[in-house]
Amino acid sequence: MTDVVDADELLRRIQRGRERAAEEERAWRERASALTATDPEGAREAADRARAYEAVARVLDEIVRPGRTKAGPE
Repeated sequence: MTDVVDADELLRRIQRGRERAAEEERAWRERASALTATDPEGAREAADRARAYEAVARVLDEIVRPGRTKAGPE
């Protein structure tokens, strides 16, 4: 990625990344919930992935809206 981008384009890219991370987090949480009864190991892995996407979304949110997100784990 060698393109030079302005601040507005960078902000749009960060916002798209944040939205995508939130979508992926929801999808993995739903998958974890669906797998709990039939595949506990798969449910744990899905929950781990959901937490990873949650972390990404929080970091990107903090970049876009500094100080508005909760600090620390929930």
